[in-house]
Amino acid sequence: MEEEVAGKIYDTRLMVRLLGYMRPYSGRIAGSLACLLVYSSLQVCGPLLTKIAVDRYLAPSGRPTSFGHWLSAEPFTGIGQIAAAYLTVLALSFVAQFGQTWLMQATGQHAMFDLRRQLMGHLQRLDISFYDSNPVGRLVTRMTSDVDVLNDLFSSGLVALIGDLLTLTLITATMVRMSPGLTLFMLGVMPVVIVATMRFRNSVSQSYRRIRVAIAKINSYLQEHIAGILVLQLFNREQRSTEEFDAINRTHMEAYKDAIVTYGWFYPVVEFCAYLAIASILTYGGFRVKAGAISLGVMVAFLQYALRFFRPIQDLSEKYNILQTAMAAAERVFKLLDTPIVISRPTSPKEIPASQSIEFDHVWFAYKDEDWVLCDVSFTIDAGDTVAIVGHTGAGKTTLISLLLRFYDVTRGAIRIGGVDIRELDPRELRSQFGVVLQDPYLFTGTVGENIRLGNEELAMERMMEAAQQVNVMELIDALPEHFDQPLAERGNSLSTGQKQLISFARALVRQPRYLVLDEATSSVDTETEFRVRDALARLVTGRTSIIIAHRLSTIQKADRILVMHKGQLRESGTHQQLLANRGIYWTLYQLQYKDQELTVA
Repeated sequence: MEEEVAGKIYDTRLMVRLLGYMRPYSGRIAGSLACLLVYSSLQVCGPLLTKIAVDRYLAPSGRPTSFGHWLSAEPFTGIGQIAAAYLTVLALSFVAQFGQTWLMQATGQHAMFDLRRQLMGHLQRLDISFYDSNPVGRLVTRMTSDVDVLNDLFSSGLVALIGDLLTLTLITATMVRMSPGLTLFMLGVMPVVIVATMRFRNSVSQSYRRIRVAIAKINSYLQEHIAGILVLQLFNREQRSTEEFDAINRTHMEAYKDAIVTYGWFYPVVEFCAYLAIASILTYGGFRVKAGAISLGVMVAFLQYALRFFRPIQDLSEKYNILQTAMAAAERVFKLLDTPIVISRPTSPKEIPASQSIEFDHVWFAYKDEDWVLCDVSFTIDAGDTVAIVGHTGAGKTTLISLLLRFYDVTRGAIRIGGVDIRELDPRELRSQFGVVLQDPYLFTGTVGENIRLGNEELAMERMMEAAQQVNVMELIDALPEHFDQPLAERGNSLSTGQKQLISFARALVRQPRYLVLDEATSSVDTETEFRVRDALARLVTGRTSIIIAHRLSTIQKADRILVMHKGQLRESGTHQQLLANRGIYWTLYQLQYKDQELTVA
């Protein structure tokens, strides 16, 4: 799985690309860096003020005190001045830290908003073939977990990393200036810290990699099993499903526990080293103070610097993991964004032809390699004709529609509308000419009107009412408490399958399409709904070129022509009576599937 890739610690190419999302907010970033510089500088001031107070007033060393010319000679007044300066430093530190945090958090959120919007736009343009091989749960992980990791990088990773390095540099420089010997003595514990940090880095990286894999599996499993909950309950598979999820969930928990254990020993180790350094300073520094080599103020300042020195080291270790995880997340996100859109708008698309004729010219198609689904299929549908397509399951009926709408491109041959190859047309313009009703009606969370309108706010209420009346669904809508404004549950589950299908018919018709495609649109409806659809069908196909894939005789018997598909080939073509007279594949289908329906056909 992609999630198992650890990712490089730092990848310049990926970082440059990530920084591109921050470029529109360069003003905020500059402000944040300025606040960071102020905050890091102020971290040095506190111990310096303490040193001045000790050396000048509390334990005068007789040596000249740096930065003390502004202080009063009177001890009580001087200490008050230092206290006021210390409070000012604390207040400025608070303001600088707040400003830096707020600016970077806001910048990170805006950048990730832009990235998620780009991802969503790209996902909506990707070919249907992409979704055939990519689980929805994995794509959800890209949009959520991976983008959140990148947000951590921008809001609390990169800038904080710079801040920690700057703080360490300023503190080290200040300590060296005060006492090089004490500085080297304090840094004696650094080998232990470095070894602990390296072990922490390796251990926590492995844990986070396992966590990412588990999260992706959890998302994929939840998406699949919640969407299929009806089947799970129908076959009493709840217990087995729960056990499988428990195994995945336990993997996630164990990985997190390992990360917690790693953090649990790392921070105490660094704390121990810090206090060991403090103890060393007290021991060595005490002898140096007694010998008069350094002042008491210097040693007091060193004790404070020691505490401030090791805190950024702890933060740097965590930032390292954020950086590594972000590089892996960025690689996966950009791999998704770089997925090519095969079926795209031509450079100079042609206008939609006035003629409504459709031609399949020696069409071959395979979803993979040369496992042909369609083999040398050729036929023509004249403008205004209603053509039915029949055949056994897997004969290639729905594939014909997918190719016509250019969800896939033909492997060989061509499909033409009005004499123009559909590959020379804008796919959006092409699909806007079709009203399609699928076998499984899909409604979105929202109102009835929003599902019929489906984002086209220009459609007037009168047009929606007209479409609803044409497909015989207006009676149903009028019976709803809020009519067109009636809220629907997820996927329209508050309605029956037949009711959802009628709304799908209204949605297809409201745009007044030139072509009508019914892909087994009546196979899952009840008898009453079928009568409603049959009554409306004559009006729907009038003036339109129509293609009907159906297994019910009532919807194909009156077609101008019937195409019989068998094992990916067009085997027969003719009217209902002609095909029966030929006593071929259609006649066999009729005997097995349609004959019993004839008594109910008007």
